[in-house]
Amino acid sequence: MTSSYSARSRAIEPFHVMALLARANELQASGHDVIHLEIGEPDFTTAEPIVAAGQAALAAGHTRYTAARGLPQLREAIAGFYRQRYQLSIDPERVLITPGGSGALLLASSLLVDPGKHWLLADPGYPCNRHFLRLIEGAAQLVPVGPDVRYQLTADLVERHWDKDSVGALVASPANPTGTLLTRHELAGLSAALKGRGGHLVVDEIYHGLTYGTDAASVLEVDDSAFVLNSFSKYFGMTGWRLGWLIAPPQAISELEKLAQNLYISAPTMAQHAALACFEPATLEILEARRREFAKRRDFLLPALRELGFVIAVEPEGAFYLYADISAFGGDAYAFCQHMLETEFVAITPGLDFGRHQAGHHVRFAYTQDLPRLEQAVERIARGLQSWKG
Repeated sequence: MTSSYSARSRAIEPFHVMALLARANELQASGHDVIHLEIGEPDFTTAEPIVAAGQAALAAGHTRYTAARGLPQLREAIAGFYRQRYQLSIDPERVLITPGGSGALLLASSLLVDPGKHWLLADPGYPCNRHFLRLIEGAAQLVPVGPDVRYQLTADLVERHWDKDSVGALVASPANPTGTLLTRHELAGLSAALKGRGGHLVVDEIYHGLTYGTDAASVLEVDDSAFVLNSFSKYFGMTGWRLGWLIAPPQAISELEKLAQNLYISAPTMAQHAALACFEPATLEILEARRREFAKRRDFLLPALRELGFVIAVEPEGAFYLYADISAFGGDAYAFCQHMLETEFVAITPGLDFGRHQAGHHVRFAYTQDLPRLEQAVERIARGLQSWKG
């Protein structure tokens, strides 16, 4: 009986899209051609230089634990990446290699949030953020955000929603599910608002590198004391390798290292050796070509969906998502997603996975399919709208 399991486990919601994904896989197994726009995973396989580096590491016998903070040469490579891309001087000692961005979130939340305390989070936002807080007996204070603030927390919202149990804020730039960015000025404003209240600023920069027409600012450009979550999954295309990193203030490193030792010992060794190839010029050339391809997809799908009647009030500047309002069509977003899957074999994600604020009439499209498939998807969605009863 589930009632015998922990309250924290029962309180953590599943990904609602997983039921749709399971059904999509059933339909696919029975012979239907399903177009997957639901899962936030790039369709590109890991770039060949990274795979080759991983294979070489295995052949060389690099299969033992690393130090909890990760390979020194990988931490140095990440510091070099920040120097090259952001003109920032980051001491490699401040970098911890983690099992995916999730490992970085687990470390940061475990360090900064006591039971009963909370972070402010934008609603809509990535669901695991609030679930991790629940896991450590903290909480997420969800702040409703909309197009007027580009779906992002602001300094003003921090001031209005801060209470006696607030200890910080977690923001994402680019954000999932909306793809919007925070500017340097906005990051500086958030930093000032939180420092004025003794709070911590934690920034999810996992989709850095995947921006279109503009570069994302790192919070470390305006606040060297902020905590940065990042990952090799999205821009670097290493989803299944499960590798990320956390950059933290110097005084936090020993505590974070202690947590890492106890929580997961070390990040995957083979993945760390493979990731050393991420920063080579040949690899970056491949990744930049993929970024340009994502931009083409966004530039096709955004106007195509708007023409069908979806309301996408803010143009996303990063990630690979479109967060669309389906109010014009009526009905519930989850039922809408079911309808598109069952009738047209197009899988998309209901807003329910991303929070509570107006979730019932939003859906997320992931443009993680090539242009011909996106064109097919738009044709099918147009047909599905004709049969949708709302």
